[in-house]
Amino acid sequence: MLCDVLIEKQFIYVLNYYSIMITENSQLKITIASIETLGALDGPGLRTIIFFKGCPLRCKYCHNADMLSFNGGENWTIDDLVTKCIKYKNFYGSDGGVTLSGGEPLAQPAAAVALIKALQKNGIHVALDTSGYPFNEDVLSAVDLVLLDIKHTDPQCFLELVGVPIDNTLKTLVYIKKIDKPFWIRQVIVKGITDSKEQVLKLKELAEGSEKIELLAYHKLGINKWKNLGLKYPLESVPATSAETIERLNKLL
Repeated sequence: MLCDVLIEKQFIYVLNYYSIMITENSQLKITIASIETLGALDGPGLRTIIFFKGCPLRCKYCHNADMLSFNGGENWTIDDLVTKCIKYKNFYGSDGGVTLSGGEPLAQPAAAVALIKALQKNGIHVALDTSGYPFNEDVLSAVDLVLLDIKHTDPQCFLELVGVPIDNTLKTLVYIKKIDKPFWIRQVIVKGITDSKEQVLKLKELAEGSEKIELLAYHKLGINKWKNLGLKYPLESVPATSAETIERLNKLL
């Protein structure tokens, strides 16, 4: 309760100090699965994470299976989302901001671009957490930082793991390098799938020019979401990745 009061007081101060600038597309709606406030795992600093609903990939280890479908979710206007994010602006500091995640933000490109520009006009840094699928130059050009998740470096293994070809991910990588967009490379490390020395060294090669490479430990916290949807979890027998494995592979980078 005290935290809520403090945030509300901060919000009143921010609204008095900043003029919330709205774009001409302020009534364009985005289908959102959920919003996390003050997250610290998806981009630099403290951030508001906006989880877009819907994703064209079918990753075998997906921990947000409830966000795969484009049905359901809540429809938010750009205006309402900007107001929500402005509420926490004082907590972002010089490093934080907003991260668009999902699901897959590139699957709602027009609304994503409008939201990015509206947030930026209010002095908020915007990161994009994406697989690069579908490819979209407008979103990639507009955002401040791209967190590109390369599911696997081998084309056949990539297809088997997520159900779509690697082409758009690589196309995204080439494009953000071409326009000198700041980017991080991310990959989930799964035993027997992405944990080989050769695979990680190939990732390092692809990541040339990136600000950071993040190796993320595979976990099984999302299994119940699959079961609640009546789906069989494909990697149920695969153990969670240990911190020791991540530490060992990080040494290759």
